[in-house]
Amino acid sequence: MRILVTGGTGLIGSRLVEILAADGNDVAVLTRSPDREHGLPPAVAEVGWDAESLGDWVTELPRTDVVVHLAGENISSGRWTEERKRAIRRSRVDSTRVLARAFAECDPRPEVLVQASGIDYYGARGDEIVTEETSAGDGFLAGVCQEWEEAGRPVEALGVRRPRLRTGLVLSGRGGALPLMKRPFQLFVGGPLGSGEQYVSWIHLEDEVRAIRHLIEEDEADGPFNLTAPHPVTNEELSARLADALGRPNLFRVPAPVLRILLGEMAELLLTGQRAVPRRLEELGFEFRYPDLGRALEEAL
Repeated sequence: MRILVTGGTGLIGSRLVEILAADGNDVAVLTRSPDREHGLPPAVAEVGWDAESLGDWVTELPRTDVVVHLAGENISSGRWTEERKRAIRRSRVDSTRVLARAFAECDPRPEVLVQASGIDYYGARGDEIVTEETSAGDGFLAGVCQEWEEAGRPVEALGVRRPRLRTGLVLSGRGGALPLMKRPFQLFVGGPLGSGEQYVSWIHLEDEVRAIRHLIEEDEADGPFNLTAPHPVTNEELSARLADALGRPNLFRVPAPVLRILLGEMAELLLTGQRAVPRRLEELGFEFRYPDLGRALEEAL
């Protein structure tokens, strides 16, 4: 199978590319910096694109079976200024629109577009249990996720299968949020954030990439899927489990007003959440390797 991946040099994408290549697939990565060393497997081709316009990269599509679209600016790498918010939205929505245009203009075309999204689609939901049937929510990231998913809709009229990945917090020692989360605990100043009652829907990186591979291979996999472990936890419990795993105290709660002063609007990422469960993924027969938070943290750390 030939698989083309955008965002293939990021946390999820790079591990996915490794797994797909090891399975014997012909894998290529669309990247905005094809001349830079990314540490990808030697057999993986790197193809340049700007994620905004059609170009030579479109010639890759007629000989591709599956496109996995993971590209998007990191949402937690800086305060959400208006410029930053535009970049977050543009990197997701515009890149998906140009992919949809490319699908429409090529023949033959890939049969599957696996499209990234996030559980922020649902907005802040308190302790409500969130499945793929739950309605869209409000807020900046909820709006971005809704536009992001909508931008890929035109490929469905072309007969293309489109699983959508509503991913939660990805736990990995390779990067992402976990190295930042553990730092206060390593300095003996870790603790819950705000009330601690907000839910965190998480998934181990290995289960994330295994789930994506599962959705590629399952012909019936279409529509939205929550890529989260079966047992979301509160921030209070996450902090306690992380402290235990690191052998550090869990004493220093960070008040919500302090986070809002330090982070601005981005603080809502930490102070609100979703209690999302992977109902459709489990219905397809997917089995988690790390369903328990304690074991997931132990492996990732």
